[in-house]
Amino acid sequence: MSDESLRKNLSRTAGDRLAARLRSSPSSTALVVEPPREPVEERASADAVSTRARLQRRLLDELARPGSADATEAELRARVGAFVADVLESEDLPLNARERERLVEELVDDTIGAGPIAPLLADPTVTDVLVNGPAQVYVERSGRLERTDVRFRGPEQIVRLIERIAARVGRRVDAAQPMVDLRLPDGSRVNATLPPASPDGPTLSIRRFGARRMRKDDLVRLGTLSPSLAAFLDVAVRGRQTVLISGGTGAGKSTLLGVLSESISEEERIITIEDTLELSLDQQHVVRLEARPANVENQGRIGARELVTNALRMRPDRIIVGEVRGGEALDMLQAMNTGHDGSLCTVHANTPRDALARLETMVLMSGLDLPSRAIREQIAAALALIVHVRRGEDGVRRIETVSELVGMEGATILLQDLFVFRRRGFEAGRVVGGFTATGVVPRCAQALRERGFAVDARWFAPEEGPRA
Repeated sequence: MSDESLRKNLSRTAGDRLAARLRSSPSSTALVVEPPREPVEERASADAVSTRARLQRRLLDELARPGSADATEAELRARVGAFVADVLESEDLPLNARERERLVEELVDDTIGAGPIAPLLADPTVTDVLVNGPAQVYVERSGRLERTDVRFRGPEQIVRLIERIAARVGRRVDAAQPMVDLRLPDGSRVNATLPPASPDGPTLSIRRFGARRMRKDDLVRLGTLSPSLAAFLDVAVRGRQTVLISGGTGAGKSTLLGVLSESISEEERIITIEDTLELSLDQQHVVRLEARPANVENQGRIGARELVTNALRMRPDRIIVGEVRGGEALDMLQAMNTGHDGSLCTVHANTPRDALARLETMVLMSGLDLPSRAIREQIAAALALIVHVRRGEDGVRRIETVSELVGMEGATILLQDLFVFRRRGFEAGRVVGGFTATGVVPRCAQALRERGFAVDARWFAPEEGPRA
């Protein structure tokens, strides 16, 4: 029976039933009208949603077979297309031609693509995509958050997207493991949570990195640092001065770490250690190590501390730790003090002094009961410079302070500022200020000259650099 005949029969049946009730009613004023039936279009839409969800589950099971994690996007797209064609041919789906076409597009997009946020990920101006719920999707552009019009159909679609991203890199996320931190093939960093970790629903945070890695000249142009400061840091890294980069979340620590790594010689063997791979170095002799969380059985965990210990057995010239978070701080300091000078690492902190306090705390997390003075002596001997970065109210990430460690006085580590960013105000939505040297010539300058590096005394003259 056609849809038109079905509608006519339904209408005729309803009309006959209503006429019979009116004839049998004792009072024509007491008219009882039945609730309206669901329109055919709404039923069709509900059928499409139900069918899509059912096929989505079958398709995810199909793609969960061994070998799918290593398949290319083209191969996955071909498998999805073949699956949809087979289902449409073998099953009598209650969908019209337009709904079938839309079903194919949504299945392919939901299974391979990024779903509703695909346009955001394709936008080169977007650096962060933040999904707080089906109707709350934010992005960061130029350091500022803004809400978008992007919508998910519901929490289930967000969960499917999270599961798909995790499956592509061989990870699992579910109620037993409701949090996951991973990276996409393009280097983007992903963090996702599911209930019960996030009681209000699933969340997704994607930190994107540009197709082209930021270079030193780019940071000078953007106002992150001045030319003289860039020249000094270049010489310091080439001269094997150990540098700690500190700053808050999203302050640009990893970007600056990559830029400073450009100064390392091609002749050196570099070992990088990261929780989630982000660094992309120019040098050819680079070995990348990545931490791994425990699986569902609480087995297979590889911590950063084990990686640092293992890196020492790999004959490294330089060790780069993407971020020091825990007990690996002790192993890192010991490595810096036993011939692996010139290493680079980052740490979350609000000021250079706070960075030192955090390092001390993280050394204690190693489980060894060391006296504070011994830890501070290790820190003072291992580190040469602390570069502190901050994201301003205008969204621009700038080096705020470059400090040198100059030993200890009693139980206190001594710091002296070499460069600072001095603010003069806020105009037209932008911080106004400039980089300036404090006039202090660093103690490492003489050591750099002895190694054959040219250190220009004008870098440290207390003259304000270009406006930012």
